Order: sequence, then C-alpha cells, then structure tokens
Amino acid sequence: MYEIKQYLQNRDDVYSIINGIESGLKEQLVSGLSGSARSMFTSMLQEASNKKTIIVTHQLTQAQQLYDDMLEFSNEQHVYLYPVNELLASELAVQSPELQSQRIASLSNWLHNKTGILIAPPVAALKRMLPPIEYWEEYQLHFKLTQVIDIEDTIQKLVDMGYARQEMAASPGEFSLRGGILDVYPITEVQPIRIELFDDEIDSIRYYDAESQRTLEKISEITVLPATELLLKDHDIVASAQKLEQSLADMLKKIKNKLDQQNLNESITADIDRLQHCERFQEMKKYISFFYEHNYSLLDYLSKDGLIVLDEMSRIQETANHLDNEEKEWLKDNLQRGKTVRDTRLSFDWHDVWQNMNQQKIYLSVFLRHIPNTNPVNIVNLSCRTMQQFHGQMNLFQNEMDRWHKGDFSVIILGPNQKRMEKIQAILEDYQMKATISETLPELPLSQTVITLGNISSGFELPMHKIAVITENELFKQKLPRKKRKQKISNAERIKSYQELQIGDYVVHSNHGIGRYIGIETLEVNGLHKDFMLLRYSGDDKLFVPIDQIELVQKYVGSEGKEPKLYRLGGSDWKKVKSKVQSKVEDIADDLIKLYAEREAAKGFAFSPDTELQHDFEASFAYQETEDQLRCVEEIKQDMEKERPMDRLLCGDVGYGKTEVAIRAAFKAITEGKQVAILVPTTILAQQHYETIMERFQDYPINIGLMSRFRTRKQQTETLKGLKTGTIDLAIGTHRLLSKDVIYKDLGLLVVDEEQRFGGVRHKEKIKQLKTNVDVLTLTATPIPRTLHMSMLGVRDLSVIETPPENRFPIQTYVMEYNIPLVREAIERELARGGQVFFLYNRVDSIDRMAQEIQALVEEARVSVAHGQMNESELENVMFSFLDGESDVLVSTTIIETGVDIPNVNTLIVYGADRMGLSQLYQLRGGESGDLIVSHMLISPIKKIKS
Repeated sequence: MYEIKQYLQNRDDVYSIINGIESGLKEQLVSGLSGSARSMFTSMLQEASNKKTIIVTHQLTQAQQLYDDMLEFSNEQHVYLYPVNELLASELAVQSPELQSQRIASLSNWLHNKTGILIAPPVAALKRMLPPIEYWEEYQLHFKLTQVIDIEDTIQKLVDMGYARQEMAASPGEFSLRGGILDVYPITEVQPIRIELFDDEIDSIRYYDAESQRTLEKISEITVLPATELLLKDHDIVASAQKLEQSLADMLKKIKNKLDQQNLNESITADIDRLQHCERFQEMKKYISFFYEHNYSLLDYLSKDGLIVLDEMSRIQETANHLDNEEKEWLKDNLQRGKTVRDTRLSFDWHDVWQNMNQQKIYLSVFLRHIPNTNPVNIVNLSCRTMQQFHGQMNLFQNEMDRWHKGDFSVIILGPNQKRMEKIQAILEDYQMKATISETLPELPLSQTVITLGNISSGFELPMHKIAVITENELFKQKLPRKKRKQKISNAERIKSYQELQIGDYVVHSNHGIGRYIGIETLEVNGLHKDFMLLRYSGDDKLFVPIDQIELVQKYVGSEGKEPKLYRLGGSDWKKVKSKVQSKVEDIADDLIKLYAEREAAKGFAFSPDTELQHDFEASFAYQETEDQLRCVEEIKQDMEKERPMDRLLCGDVGYGKTEVAIRAAFKAITEGKQVAILVPTTILAQQHYETIMERFQDYPINIGLMSRFRTRKQQTETLKGLKTGTIDLAIGTHRLLSKDVIYKDLGLLVVDEEQRFGGVRHKEKIKQLKTNVDVLTLTATPIPRTLHMSMLGVRDLSVIETPPENRFPIQTYVMEYNIPLVREAIERELARGGQVFFLYNRVDSIDRMAQEIQALVEEARVSVAHGQMNESELENVMFSFLDGESDVLVSTTIIETGVDIPNVNTLIVYGADRMGLSQLYQLRGGESGDLIVSHMLISPIKKIKS
C-alpha cells in the first residue's frame, strides 16, 4: 500500500496539495474521496509533509474505521486514536476507564513523537479542556534497573498522577507499598508491575499476575503514565476553591428565593470545603474551567506549523453546534437544581475553538461544494469510485477486469493471509484471469494484477490514476478481521475470581484449618524481603504463609451470616474434621467411579479424522480464530473421534466465538452422514443461528431446518418429515425440538445453547433422552456454579474460550441511577452514528408507557415494543422490522436476553437492573459486533447493591 502513496505523490493534482502545505497555504479543499481511499490520502499527506497532524471526524465509529485503515497504509507512522464521549457532561456521572486509558496513552505518545497522526473523534475532542502541556511531561514516572529513587516522593507523585493507594494493587489505577516492594497497576497496561528495592535502588522490575501474584515477565525499564486526565497540583485545587467561592458569592446575591439560596449554598460549599483540603473526587471535573490560569485545548498541543484535517466539515459544524446546545441545556438544568454556579464551563464553545484554529487546514468532502465559514485557496477534486460489490459473481468481476486491463490499470487485490491469497488466485485462474502473488509490492504493478497482503475496510478505484484496489469483502462478501490494534486497551475493572481475598475474610489452610486473613506483610528472611499472607487463628495464634504457597489457602465458603469457628494452631480438631470429610469424599468418589464406568462402557459413533473438505470449510472462515477457539475445536474433535459419547461444556463470553466452534463440530458430523440438532432457548436466537449457519454452509449441499414459533405449520411439517427421512441434515429450534413428534433418522450431534435456560422438568428429561449414545456439546456464556462444578469433577469435559476476538472493543458497562438527560444523550449518540438501541424494560403492564416516554425524550427516534405476551405474528413483525432497521429503539422485556445478535445495536439500556439476576445482566452486556458496545444499567435512586 505504501507504493500506491509513493506513486500518487508525484501526480499533478496530488502534488498541488502537498506543495500547498509546503508553501504555507492556510486552507485547502479536497473533494471526491471516500472510504479507505480517504484514509490512504490522509496518511500520504502526513508522510509527505512530515507534520504533526490532527484528524477531526464527526463520529467515533467513522474515526475507528479511519484508524484501522491508516494502520494498513502507514509505513512506520505513529497513528493514535483519541476517543471521547460526544457529550462531556456524561463523564460527570459515568466514565469509561478503557476509553480514558486509551486517550492518556494516545495523547502522551503523540506528544512525545516529533511526527504522527492523532485521530480525534468526535469534534468534542477539540472542545475538551486540558491541563497545561508541561504537566504531561511532569506527571510521568520512569523506572529503570539500578535507578535510585526517593520512595516518599514517588508515592506523592503517584497520588498526584491519580493513583489510589491500596492494600494490594488489584485494578488499574492502584498502587501499594509493603516494605521495599512497590506494586503499581498502570492504567495503560494489561498487568501490574512489581518494583523491588534494595535500600533506595531498584533491584528488579517485573510484570506479575494480579490474582496469583506470580511473575510473568522481567523487564529493565518502564514508564508509568498518569491514571487521570485531570492533572492537578495542590495550588491549582486551592485556587479553584477561591474562584468557586467568589462565583458562589456573586450568584447568591442575585437569587431572591431563600430556599434556592440555601440549596445552592449547601451544595457548592461542600465542594469548596473538599477543594480547600485538596481532596480529589469524581464530580470535581465540572469545575475544570476554575483550575488552571489558562485553559488549554487539543489545538494548543499542536504546534503552529502543524496540520489539521477536517473530515466532512459541514457535519463537524452541525455536531459542534449540537454539542454547544446540549451543554447549555445541562448547565441550565443544574443551575435550576442548585448543583453548580453560572461560571461553570465543561468545554470550549465551538466558535472560540474555530477562531483559535490557526494551523493549516485540509477540508475533506465527498462532494464538491461550498463549506460555510471556510475560504480554501486551493480546491482539488480527486475522482474516486467506491468499489462495487461482486459477492461471488465472477462473470461480473471478469467484465470489470477486462475493462481495467484495456485501460492499462494497476489492479491490486488484497488478501488477509497467504492461504487466502492462494485461494483467490486459484478462483481467478478458474475464470481465466491471471494474477501474481506478492506479499509486498516493491513497486506499483503498472498494467498488471497483483494479489498482495492487506486488509482495509473497502476497495476503491481511482480512474484518473488508473488504480483499482479490491478487497476480499467485495469479491466474496467476506467480512474480514481487522489488523490487530497497536494500542493496548486494558480492562479497567477486571472480573475478580471468587478466591480473591479481602481483609477480614475467613480462609482455610489445608494443614491448619480455618483462620482469618489479616493482610500481606513483608518480612526480611536471610537478608531478602519477601511477601507473606498473615492469617490469625484462635487466641493470638498467627501464621505467615509465603505468597508462593498461596495454593494452600482457600476462601472459606459456608452458610451466609454464620461465622465459623477459628482453629488453634497445632491442635487436633482440624485433623478430626479432615478425617470425617475424607470418608464422605470416598463415598462420592465411589459414585463417580460408577458413573465413569457407565460412560466408558457406553458405545457411541467414532467420527473419522478431518478430511480435506473439513480443512477447506474451516479455511473459509472470514475471521482470524483465537488460540482458545482453535484449542477448543481440537478438544471437541478428539472427543468426537472416540467411541465414548462426547459430553463437553464449552464456556465463553458473549461474542467470543462459541458459535463458530459449534458449527465446525456440526460440519464434521454432517460430512459423515449424521444429523445435527441445535437447541436454543429463544425464538429470536433460533432465527439468528439459522441465518448464521445458512451463510456459513452456503457453498455446501447441506439442508437446514428451523423449528420455532416463527415458522408456519407447513414449514414445520416439511422439517419434521425431512428429519425422519434424513433429508434434513441440521435442525435448529427452541423447545419445539423436544416435542414427541420430532423423530431423527440418525442423530449424531446435539448442541445445547444455554442448557440452564430450559428450566422445566419435562424439557430436561427430554434432553437427557436425546443425549443417549449421542455426542453432546453444551454452550454457555454464563458460568453456572452447578454446571461448572460437575465439569471440574470430570462428569463433563470442559473447554473454555477466555480470549476475545482481535480488536473486539471492551464492553463499556455503566451502573447509575435512572437519569433522563443521560438516557436521552445515550440514545441520541447511538442514532447519530447510525446505530440502534435496546431498551430493556421488564414490566409488561407499563412497557407501553415507558415506550411513550422514550418517544417524548427523543422525538426523531422510531420506537417499537416487544414482549412475550404478544401473539406470534405481532412479535415476529416487531422483531424482524427491528432487524431490518425499520425502528431505532426497541423497548423490550427479556426476550432479547440470551445472545441475540443485531450488529447494528451497540447501545443497551437496562431499566431496573437492580431487580434482575446476575446471570441475566452478565449476558445482556454482550454485543456481537466489532464496534464499541455501551451498556447502561439503570438502578433505583439511592439504592445499595450487593456484589
């Protein structure tokens, strides 16, 4: 891709733009470019000018695509994504730690590089108020082996950088100090670091696992970036208290109502008191305009000779004006409620930002038209066509190839890997189209067709420059995996294991019995500092357990609310208890041995090893499998190739690729003449699986049947007949598959999705009957204790997918009180980026009223309602119209609960989340697309939630 840029730089129209930058033209307009061609052009501009660049877009999703493409086009360029919330006021109530850590990493790296591109979506990034630039230099810590540090200064610096001191550094943004061991969990890292000191000299630096405390990797140096964007010195905080106090006094003079005066005074005085004591708190962000002598924006971070690229300026202006109005509404609402003062400013007005934008500007626009408030000196129209979708119609593609060859075009076809490139070449040869494979392009292949490595979002044609770029997506309708992101996105709040300990927890030591966990202490043993767990037993007995023996200690699990008896060290009580339990364990073991013997004696069907057909099917998967997926597939195949019937549980988070693993197992069964049944808990999920599997099997002569209440009686009768005669190879359905009239000719594999959702005794007994002598694969996204317990005992084999697909964004989950402005903002933000919203409301009696409230909040939204008490045809019409994009917001009960995949839905709002089960909430967070998923869990006001 680099060679295309090199070629274009010397063309007259493109060169005039580069020359305009070099000669200092303040404003230029480039029209005609769209999609990936725009990304390539922007990358080329930065590379040719060697200027530090900011790219401004109007939407976050647009910027994400731009960022992914630029990683392909950039040759060792530094490209960073700086994602912000559209409405900055929303950060006062809830904030995404993942997005904040990405902004901190991006901004810091961009500032420290002489060149590079910062993609700033949306326009709110330019309106954002930032600390002085020099604070970014000052508020960093660099640790290196043999370095001498002042530990007290280091601790104070970490606090100033936004890190919280804790007993253990268990989550990003925390640190701990025990003796000569400093643990820090940098907000931009996936794992915490441990720094061991010998006196005041750094003796070792290493990454360690936050749960097991075991070393992962030794390193020689590391830079710790701040854990907050609100970088403040004590004098900044004290000064803000003085300014706020004066602003409050001025405002109180103008308020006549005594009660309003009292409410405002109480609210703001409490904040002033906290600021005077240099206390840092979440809500202090609303006073950002009071902290610094001069308020900085992102433009101040870009030198005067920098370059600003504005993508669709007209839409940027519309978005900016909308954000200005939203902030004014927020300020008006908070003033009425006595929650802030009139001088509060969360961000800069767009007019002020625009007036201070003195750097060179490039406007990008698809259409050649005038943009208000701009005065471009050089206007260039680059003719560009979006590549048409061939979708496997090779005759149509052949006609285009003939046209390109007659016109002496350079045709570049992109494949994600060597195997796919070879397959593309073979298909082209079948249609007498010649193409050579080259992993890299040493030069632009003039008047030739080359297949090369690459992965961009869309192909394009540049007619004037005789270049055509085609992706596999246009050729075969293959949606390709994106290139692995270079920036780390760490989990800001990891899901903790049940074995993690809090001070005061009861624990069980395998040799000494029940004690109480007091904390971690560092002791000097033989001249070395080591960490020990301190456990307190009956009386004043203490036990120090080395961290490397942590496997001897487990958390005590007993009756809720009942405190266990503490044992004495060296006593005989614990030995008696262990002896008693051991005899009961032996009884359980006898039962298990009997069960194992029955399973081993049972004879099933032993499938053959993989054929070439299986390999071809798996190679056609459009995404890059994770290591966990491949391991699980292999484990399942090994089970299927044994005579003993498989009974395996596949556990993985929503969107981690369990369905593809099951599809590969199904394909293996079908190619050996066996039938497959896939049992799912909901009609919507059945339809989703049906469409996914139909698309995966479209190139193979496999007949698929669907059994659910969305199918007509005639369709179901045909499916039943096909299952009985063997003409249906695979059936997907809800509990309808468990009916007495469903008879299989030769069932070989049963896949059960979320088995715990089939709660009825009759359903469970029918599933049990189906399992006899048949391979069974159970899928779950929710670790259910009983199910997992049986797997760990060996009654069922367990496979786990722990790693998400590459470039899957972390699910942003917010728990907050029901807040009308934030609900409106969340819906408007999703609709602005062309997406849809699930609003989960689990009360059928008042769901229509809630839908009317949503409609009143966002008048332009198309709102629909779905719940389980609707008749089948109504529900079908509502769900499928939503799937087709005919409505924007679906207000629904938990019919959407399990694994429903509507890729365009990237915002989920759950009303009354505190009245739902953890299993439901866990799955409801999940999104299946590659975009950023935002889940808002709304709870009742002033309600404590137990974890």
